[in-house]
Amino acid sequence: MTHEARLEPTDTGTVPTEDGWFVLNARDARWLHAPGRGAYSKLEGDLLFDQIGMHLCVLGPGEPMAMYHWELDQEDFFVVSGDALLVVEGAERVLRQWDFVHCASGTKHVIIGAGEAGCVLVAVGARDRGTEENWGGYTVDATAAKHGVSVERDTTKAEEAYSHLEQRQPTRYRDAWLPD
Repeated sequence: MTHEARLEPTDTGTVPTEDGWFVLNARDARWLHAPGRGAYSKLEGDLLFDQIGMHLCVLGPGEPMAMYHWELDQEDFFVVSGDALLVVEGAERVLRQWDFVHCASGTKHVIIGAGEAGCVLVAVGARDRGTEENWGGYTVDATAAKHGVSVERDTTKAEEAYSHLEQRQPTRYRDAWLPD
């Protein structure tokens, strides 16, 4: 029988401290935030779930969830509220509430908050084939560059891709990030 994981309150939100099942309200969880980069829930805390990663992403208008990239593992995104812009394989697609995006292995993509209020996304990624050294990469793309989310040269290193941006820091949930 699988045991219930222990949840620990911290200065930056509640986190699971061990593997097991648990229930955690997103407003109680740890979040990561930086001005101009949106906010990410850290539902798994400092743990890394073995098979899937799951986050809520809150993006204001013009805020990107990441730099334009691809991964060996598939990723899926579900727009819970608001509007967004998907840059996928060099093309733009407008996203609105209830849109679902599936990125098969190797799909180059990024999502940017749009509209007057931005968006809230559920982001799910497999952790099946990618490893720290062999996860995917950041690629140069003209369409992504129009939105400030393209690297200047291809790289697999996050520290290079994000070197010009403020790093997201752990924080507690802030009122109004998630709709009621």
